[in-house]
Amino acid sequence: MKTAGITTLTLVFLITGAIDSIRNLPATALFGQSLFFFFFAAAFLFLIPLALISATLSACWPQSGGIYAWVKRAFGEKAAFMAIWLQWINTLIWLPTILSFLAGTSAYLINPAWATNKYYLVAVMFLLNGLLTWVNLKGIQVSARICSICAIIGTMIPIAFIVLLGLIWLIMGKPLQLHLTGVDLLPHFSQTSSWISLTAIITSFLGTELATVHISDVHDAQRTFPKALAISVVLVMTTIFFGALTIAFVLPTDQISLVNGIAETFSYFLQAFHLSFVLKIILAMMFIGSFGGIISWIISPTRGLLQAVEQGYLPPLFAKTNANGAPVNLLYTQAIMTVVLSLLFFFVPSINSTYWFLTDLSTQLYVLMYVFMFVAALALTYRVSQVNGAFKIPGGKFGYISVCVLGLIGCIVALVVGFFTPDSLAAGMAIPYPIVFGAAMLMMIAPVLGFYSYHRWKNKNAASDLVLQTK
Repeated sequence: MKTAGITTLTLVFLITGAIDSIRNLPATALFGQSLFFFFFAAAFLFLIPLALISATLSACWPQSGGIYAWVKRAFGEKAAFMAIWLQWINTLIWLPTILSFLAGTSAYLINPAWATNKYYLVAVMFLLNGLLTWVNLKGIQVSARICSICAIIGTMIPIAFIVLLGLIWLIMGKPLQLHLTGVDLLPHFSQTSSWISLTAIITSFLGTELATVHISDVHDAQRTFPKALAISVVLVMTTIFFGALTIAFVLPTDQISLVNGIAETFSYFLQAFHLSFVLKIILAMMFIGSFGGIISWIISPTRGLLQAVEQGYLPPLFAKTNANGAPVNLLYTQAIMTVVLSLLFFFVPSINSTYWFLTDLSTQLYVLMYVFMFVAALALTYRVSQVNGAFKIPGGKFGYISVCVLGLIGCIVALVVGFFTPDSLAAGMAIPYPIVFGAAMLMMIAPVLGFYSYHRWKNKNAASDLVLQTK
């Protein structure tokens, strides 16, 4: 069923809602004086190349978009399936972490003591998982509209409020916790903690290309997508940077938490302004914004995986769509697997360590997918240069190749950093963290080999049937 086109404004909020979140601010603020270096390093080596390449490839081939279509055009179906699998499995691993965050936030709104009650957390995670699946079954038009509303309420307004408070703080001449001097702006590269924290800021930039899978639903895609991506990148960089900078100016580093205690961070922040009564409003808005962001993370990779199903890499059962164009059985399967992963929270001794491990694992799998994307973009250099009338990166082939190389450098740095050992996880581990982490990554990628075998078996049977029919 052909749906009405997605407008530029809706697309902007669909992209921004997926990658921008107020919950990323404390993690970014934790950099302190090194905030400028790490933020702009991540932006220029990751976010900007990602947006430019996504805009270029979307504009060159507006008939079909997303990581599967691009990698398939460059290297064929097998490589494309690996890329879309990495995107989908990353989302599956990440969902329990964000659902646990939302469950914890809801507990803080009702009864803070419930935030450590695993039964409450898992029950809310189940409820939210079902609600998100139901929303996405309504189709891209409905889910995009809800995502847009949530992005405004849960991201734009509260971050603008935080930045406004920061300006008031400066105007009133209040003491600053962050002093910007030339020497302090550069990080201590020998400290692994700084590089580990880089994972948090890279995580906040993931998903810029997610909406490209909906390109067939977009009005005038060759113009709309580049424009929407440009606006989204400016919004994301502005809100995250100034929001995090405000928190860093007002709060001492020891009152900013990386993984847990986001509510406490904002509690300290609002207490400094004697606005503690606003905390629950901010948390409620954060809940709404995060909920809206998850919508894109569920439907976009699933629609991308649907392309691989249509090529025979998964059983035809998963090809079923409803009247709204939503991949029904893929969404149901993802929801069931999310339920199973959510149950793991009953068996882990430390929710915080599990949260970080799953976040780190999902981030590295996603970054590995970006390696496929940038390498595919390099392979398509000549074909991109032959497309007329589409958005092009300034500088011709040299500019295009330079952006791809910058993106690959950013990905390699992120992949290496992912194997650094956080102190909270290293303590008491019988097996070194890099080995455990590497084994987990291989386990997540291994199912692809089984699907390759299924694809070969299916093609072999189809060929045999054709031979029998011709006899």
